[in-house]
Amino acid sequence: MPNASSWSASSPLLLLWEDSSGTRIFLSLLYAVLAISGTLSNVMVIYLVFSFKKLQTTSNAFIVNGCAADLSVCALWMPQEAVLGLLPPNSSSLHPRRRPPPANSSSLRSAEYRLLRGGLLGLGLTVSLASHLLVAFNRYVLITKLPSVYQALYQRRHTGCMIGLSWALALLPVPLLPGLWTLGSAQSDGSSRYTALLLALAVLGQTALLLHCYLGIVRRLPFPAAPPPPRRAQRRLSSVSVLLLCCVFLLGTQPLVWVSLLGFFLRPAPPALQAASWLLLCSLSALNPLLYTWRSEEFRRAARS
Repeated sequence: MPNASSWSASSPLLLLWEDSSGTRIFLSLLYAVLAISGTLSNVMVIYLVFSFKKLQTTSNAFIVNGCAADLSVCALWMPQEAVLGLLPPNSSSLHPRRRPPPANSSSLRSAEYRLLRGGLLGLGLTVSLASHLLVAFNRYVLITKLPSVYQALYQRRHTGCMIGLSWALALLPVPLLPGLWTLGSAQSDGSSRYTALLLALAVLGQTALLLHCYLGIVRRLPFPAAPPPPRRAQRRLSSVSVLLLCCVFLLGTQPLVWVSLLGFFLRPAPPALQAASWLLLCSLSALNPLLYTWRSEEFRRAARS
């Protein structure tokens, strides 16, 4: 039975090979459901925005950017994890006591394949989290600043630069991935601990900025003293939808942050807890289209048509 170090070094990111076959089959089915639902919802949002002119706004451009990033997780990465969970854990890479095959054999291809899967996941999650922040900042400027400031900041060229920058920042660490993979497999889990710490700090900083934007939006939506009922209900629902979005985002991101910080400063969390925290983060890729469109009358009207 492989220990935690062999689990983190050789097995898929969220599949625990030492678990029973029933647990792995359940995780594979969960990945399959998330992959199908997330792919359909992300493709639907992208199609609606490109098909209906009323939906082609700056905020929706950032939402489409996040949907494109989420597709790399839901349509490319999750199906592979679902298939791997159904395979029996009898590969030589999962048994460190067996003699390793030659360097030019299937083990090298397996390592490259794991690196490719990790790159797909990292690219999709990084751009998706950046798109969350871009949407929040766009709405914050729209509600709290003057219209002239918003129009000057969100010209079409500036919007394209922001979207391109989100992908450029996500692609920046790609040349470092082979070195990080070599360090993580040749040495102890020290390099992976520092990588997890950097990931936790990055997500924590992004979360702080996102909450600052959305809480600033909520503060700028006061209820009038004697409003007509429809207007008051509309404002209340807008505030509730913003707070609900923040709660779902915190539920998806913060477990991974605190599991990573716990593993760095105190002791590593159990593999099951690590897998659960990663699964919550990856499930955001399937939920993001619903979070941003379920309260939009324009999206509902376009979907019905």
